[in-house]
Amino acid sequence: MRTLSIAAVQTAPVPFDPEATWALFADRVRATRAMLPHVQLVVVPELMLSAEAPLFDAREDWTAKAAVTVPGPLTDRICDLARETGLWLIPGSVYERVADGTVYNTALAVSPQGEIAARYRKVFPWQPYETTAPGSEFVVFDIPDIGRIGLAICYDGSFPETARQLAWLGAEVIVQPTLTTTRDRDMEIVCARANAWTNQVYVVNVNAADPAAVGSSVIVDPEGTVRQQAGPGQELLADVLDLDAVTRVREFGSSGLNRPWAQLERYGSRVQLPMYGGSFQPRPHRG
Repeated sequence: MRTLSIAAVQTAPVPFDPEATWALFADRVRATRAMLPHVQLVVVPELMLSAEAPLFDAREDWTAKAAVTVPGPLTDRICDLARETGLWLIPGSVYERVADGTVYNTALAVSPQGEIAARYRKVFPWQPYETTAPGSEFVVFDIPDIGRIGLAICYDGSFPETARQLAWLGAEVIVQPTLTTTRDRDMEIVCARANAWTNQVYVVNVNAADPAAVGSSVIVDPEGTVRQQAGPGQELLADVLDLDAVTRVREFGSSGLNRPWAQLERYGSRVQLPMYGGSFQPRPHRG
């Protein structure tokens, strides 16, 4: 049986104070490790370590001030914490500045060996409100002997292409750090369920807590059922995901009925997709 024990930490940063936020993050990770020794992966909300503020307190210049290089001093600290705790860490996302000055909203995955296993730049920033540049590719990574994880960030979930591409790349779980401060959170949960069901993947959507955001983090199974949903405040969602359930649902269908991936494999290449300039391509073989 392939299982992934996760802890989704719905928390909030200390606004405009990256050092205090780091201390809070590290304490949360260590406390999770002590309380739940079986946990393998810990994830926190979008822009947690960039110490972003609630919507009405946001500063126009904060994105540039908070941006860091990747790798750099902040990622060194994350890697050290992963080694110390023996955990996989997805520390939300950070404002990442590259050599030409461009700033991205970037999610990271760090292994228990303290290595950056994946870096994903948000393809669909929440425009026009979010000023970071869009990334250009979707990213997955493997947890050895367990399964493949895809990364998405917040508004990415509103575009069905995101989950479809990640599943096509072999993702069995999509981890989606989020920072939603607005009442469209209900629609995001609809999208999380739809993305899970139509692609037969788990979706772990971790929003920030009040007052940074409105909470309601969710864990959705590959049949689109909400396994857990948080309230608005600080909360820990702990779960053990059965990744063999993804295999089962894709083989026999959700509710024993619906097999969208199998149907795409059979007939997708015949369907012309003018908006993408081609047709559906069979998924790459996974050894």
